[in-house]
Amino acid sequence: MSTAAAPPVRQLDPATVRELREAAQTLLAEFGTSATSPELLAGIRRSADRAGRALRHHCRPVDTADGLFLLRGLDVDDATLGPTPTSWATAQDSATLHDLVLLLLATLMGRPLAWEGQQGGRFVHDIVPSPGHEHAQTGASSTVLLSPHTEDAFHPGRAHLLVLGCLRNHDDIATTAASIRRTRLADADVRLLTEPVLPIFPDDAYGTARSYADRPPPPVPALFAAEDGPTLRYDPAYTPLDDADEEYRAAYGRLSAELARVSVAVRLRPGEVLVVDNDLVVHGRAPFRARYDGTDRWLKRASVRVPGRRTRPAAEAGEHGYGQTVLEAPAG
Repeated sequence: MSTAAAPPVRQLDPATVRELREAAQTLLAEFGTSATSPELLAGIRRSADRAGRALRHHCRPVDTADGLFLLRGLDVDDATLGPTPTSWATAQDSATLHDLVLLLLATLMGRPLAWEGQQGGRFVHDIVPSPGHEHAQTGASSTVLLSPHTEDAFHPGRAHLLVLGCLRNHDDIATTAASIRRTRLADADVRLLTEPVLPIFPDDAYGTARSYADRPPPPVPALFAAEDGPTLRYDPAYTPLDDADEEYRAAYGRLSAELARVSVAVRLRPGEVLVVDNDLVVHGRAPFRARYDGTDRWLKRASVRVPGRRTRPAAEAGEHGYGQTVLEAPAG
């Protein structure tokens, strides 16, 4: 792993933190839940529209080749947080105030999205280790390396940004991140990897996607030359590399090696929020041993689409997305 510098930090001042907390408390008092509802999402949109200049500045687009940044300054009280749930399904409305803070930040960055077939259609996901999923290539795993990947790479409606809020990380478990714009690839490899050669299948979190097994999976490019630089669509754990020829596999292998070379480890602290550009950066997680005693790592995740962004091939619009439906919060 690279010894590159830590990601850029945007430090929230106390007044901005207070603004976020008070807005979330007002929403909680009005709606009483973090469960997805049109009324709540509309209220969050209205609250975001009233945000002050400093908060808007902190939520500006990712603006370096790192493709990510850390927001610092939020507070999390471990003593009052409650135990880490053992699955998203048992989390229910745990840490509701933190959900609303994350949704406010996400709404300032674009349009939050959810998946009809994942975590009950919620717009904030709980990322916790779950018994029986230790070896899966999903956020519920623990004892295996979560391989670097583009989030929801199988789908043309995937997020442009991931917003990862840390509630608990006593074991200092690293999130890994690697930007395509920090890599060095030969022109021949870039040309080959921008061709749509192999599909990317849905991960195990999307059980209903298996109903599309009888439909031809669309081949997609691993790289795309956007106006301001290369972007990528990458998930080797769900890409059938054995179906490609030797030349393509070798180029893909060199891409993987470069991403590993520039990878950085981000050990999130409670209250920190990591914002990842999902078009530039692949992310993963170091392995760890879950205890399931209420003290395990606990992240919250929101996904964001940025209206009008042109970082993907136009051909993606014709993909079937394996039948998975994207839900979007109201526009501003």
